[in-house]
Amino acid sequence: MMSTLYDSEATITERQNEVNAKRKRAISRARGESAGWIGYLFIAPNFIGFLIFTLLPLIFALFVAFTQWDVVSGLGGMQWVGLENFTTLLSDPSFWESARITLIYVGLSVPLTTVAGLLVALALNGPIPGRAVLRVIFFIPFIANSVAIATTWILLYHPTYGPINAVLKALGVTQPPLWLVSSQWALPALIGMAVWGGVGYASIIYLAALQDVPQELHEAAAIDGAGAWARFRVITLPFLSPAIFFLLVTGFIGASQNFGMINLMTQGGPGRSTTVLSYYIYQSGFQFYRFGYAAAMAWVMFLVVLLLTLLLWRIQRRGIFYS
Repeated sequence: MMSTLYDSEATITERQNEVNAKRKRAISRARGESAGWIGYLFIAPNFIGFLIFTLLPLIFALFVAFTQWDVVSGLGGMQWVGLENFTTLLSDPSFWESARITLIYVGLSVPLTTVAGLLVALALNGPIPGRAVLRVIFFIPFIANSVAIATTWILLYHPTYGPINAVLKALGVTQPPLWLVSSQWALPALIGMAVWGGVGYASIIYLAALQDVPQELHEAAAIDGAGAWARFRVITLPFLSPAIFFLLVTGFIGASQNFGMINLMTQGGPGRSTTVLSYYIYQSGFQFYRFGYAAAMAWVMFLVVLLLTLLLWRIQRRGIFYS
């Protein structure tokens, strides 16, 4: 009889444990579901903004690329033309000229910014006086107002009264460049300004990456007789390769879409010497009212940038060192 009592008590205890376990699972499931809903509520504003201001305009631009539309006539004025905008684009000399200028601008400004940022970061990483203040000074151009920057550089590049030409004349240059009013020097002037504006950001990224370089490896290499250049090439540079790749990709995407500074400083001139592809898209849409043609160019530009970015991403698998 005692054994039967013990068995019944054990059965009751097991059932109570099962009930408690189910209750705990139900409570944790309810908490998890409520936490999930809270998470969705937090990301809802960003998702709605992306949907309204990014995804829907992209889909609409893709539709417009297959139409002829001047926007003034309203949505009823759209005329479906199929691939006509894309075929016109292939035979448009202005498009290819803008693509060439964009390639020069991106191909020079991004590598120069990446290299200059590395040199500045290496200098600021050492024990120099006022290092914190210098870091802030180099970073200010990246966060400064674009209108203020453009106004300042227009004054600096002034062919007659600008400080840059004043310094060149003091150094013995009798005929300094005309900079922004010269079709030969306007694009190099914009590239120089882009490098100046991006060096601070690049140096901050490099400085963060330099903190992860193991100093014991440098000490061991120095004991073995390795010089400063050998230590930089074998130890420091591999640890910086992820930062270099990041700056190249983001710089390439940003420079290929550059519009603001060009619009403020040169408006694509003199002539068409600084009309990059993004500015030509703006001209086609908002000056010539060829919104279908502008949308077609924008999508071609998007696909080219996407393909080149994927190519860079594929290359980095072999040459990037992740510690």
